Amino acid sequence: MPKMLCTCGNTLNFGDIPCKIQYKFISDVEFDKFHGEIDADDLYLKMKSFLICSSCNRLWFFWNGFGDPPIGYSPMKE
Repeated sequence: MPKMLCTCGNTLNFGDIPCKIQYKFISDVEFDKFHGEIDADDLYLKMKSFLICSSCNRLWFFWNGFGDPPIGYSPMKE
């Protein structure tokens, strides 16, 4: 099962399907390339993935797929 350690020390397990901590997104520009009926698999392949840590709410973005290390973003403190 794929997993990684968050900066806060929490282990992020992201091998389950469906995965409770993995989210998908796509840019407006990429989405606008789809017209008419959309093939769900084609759309899924264009989407980027990120994980959210349930402990500290840090987001881990896989901008270039799961083959490259993710980049972490911390929530802003008010």
